[in-house]
Amino acid sequence: MVAAVLKSRLLRKRGCGVGLQALLESGTGTEQRISRQQYGRQQDRLRVDLVNAQFDLLELKLPVVVLIAGDDRIGINEVVQLLHAWMDARYLDTQIALEPTPQELQHPPFWPFWRALPPRGRIGLYVGGWVVAPIRGRLARDLDDDAFEAYLGHAARFEQALAADGALVLKLWLHLPRKELKRRLAGERPDEDAAWQIQDSDSAVLNEWYRWVPLADRLLEATDSPTARWHVIDGTHERARNLTAARIILAGLQRLLARRTSRPGGNSRRGRQPVRYPNALAAIDLAMRFSEDDAYEAALDKQQGALARLTREAREEGLSSVVVLEGWDAAGKGGAIRRLTRAMEVRDYRVVPIAAPTPEEQAHHYLWRFWRHLPPAGQMTIFDRSWYGRVLVERVEGFARPEAWERAYDEILDFERQLLEHGTVLLKFWLHIDADEQLDRFAAREKTPFKKYRIGTDDYRNRARRADYVSAANEMVARTSTKSAPWHLIPANDKRYARVAVARTLCGALRKAL
Repeated sequence: MVAAVLKSRLLRKRGCGVGLQALLESGTGTEQRISRQQYGRQQDRLRVDLVNAQFDLLELKLPVVVLIAGDDRIGINEVVQLLHAWMDARYLDTQIALEPTPQELQHPPFWPFWRALPPRGRIGLYVGGWVVAPIRGRLARDLDDDAFEAYLGHAARFEQALAADGALVLKLWLHLPRKELKRRLAGERPDEDAAWQIQDSDSAVLNEWYRWVPLADRLLEATDSPTARWHVIDGTHERARNLTAARIILAGLQRLLARRTSRPGGNSRRGRQPVRYPNALAAIDLAMRFSEDDAYEAALDKQQGALARLTREAREEGLSSVVVLEGWDAAGKGGAIRRLTRAMEVRDYRVVPIAAPTPEEQAHHYLWRFWRHLPPAGQMTIFDRSWYGRVLVERVEGFARPEAWERAYDEILDFERQLLEHGTVLLKFWLHIDADEQLDRFAAREKTPFKKYRIGTDDYRNRARRADYVSAANEMVARTSTKSAPWHLIPANDKRYARVAVARTLCGALRKAL
């Protein structure tokens, strides 16, 4: 009955899977037998084609992610070994989903998968990948239904983000019918005697079969999409399984290579209807300031003292936090950061200044460089500019295509949602100054020897496009300010006021979380 549920749900999804109906109706899959001679002839040609496609990918720097998972543990091992033998293993980045390490448990669940993303041109081979944890957690009752569904949503959006960025996402689910699994556990394998390969985990799958299959069914249904299809393969006969897996991968690589010259252009959103967003920046009261030096010093001392105590407590409690500072050039982001870090022990924080992406960063999805800098438990990461560059400078300056920065809103919201679900304190600040104040600060930098390096032609070019940046910033605030992670718009014409306001807001958030 459970197998019937798996069949009925998945077959309702048009195009879902490869050979799924044959798999579910075949029982032991006896019609899939392939002789050694046939296998030898077919594998020789497949190996040549796979290696040729692999080197074409490397030359053209096209990204590929292959996920291999399922209930056929032995089959998964054999297919991975086969790929390492048939392809050039130097350009396969293989990641195995094991029990999460203590370091991984200090971060959101998708942290290790983002960190392991291969650069463009290489093939990332994920064994078990991000689909092992939700089933394992649900079976152990570490996840309830809501948490299970939330995880599946993040998994689907992770795959869609990679595909939208140009990656080929191939997913193979190796399935062993229950009848065949029972035969193998009894030492009866059709192709060969492989009793020595059986492990306790295989018996556990059989014992949990009627709980396990509906979870797998739901996972496949929730994470199957036109850009990240599941290909379900019958693992009954190893030769047929091997050839099927290799052909699916080869076909995907060839499709990606065939469309390499038909990348989306930059004018696909030329007809977008303009949307008027509230002018949040205009509502900021830039007259806010400290009238006396003594009042500023007293207020800053109070907040720094509180921040020192709170960050020590956060370290002891394992509470991590992420602080984002955005705003105009010369708005005082660096000064605000220095006033924060002056109150903390150096082991408790890290400041990550974000500039133009390096060649290594350009070889990955734009969120990759931010995921890899997330703090472990008890620590704080301060981003001096952030992932919002995608919808600000990259949008305004044309470094990102319209469809790329438009979809970034959903990608950013999902990223931040994962931080919050993990329990991370997330604070986002926009430091706002008017155009006259900015020009005065530019001039002051040019006259100060140790600040001259911080002013250049890019600053003046960005200033000339202030109206475009105002429009982009207002849209950013409107679309990414949420109840759990609102934007804090800080009046910064008075640097001193801004520094105290940032520190006070951070202390309040830490106090609430602790």
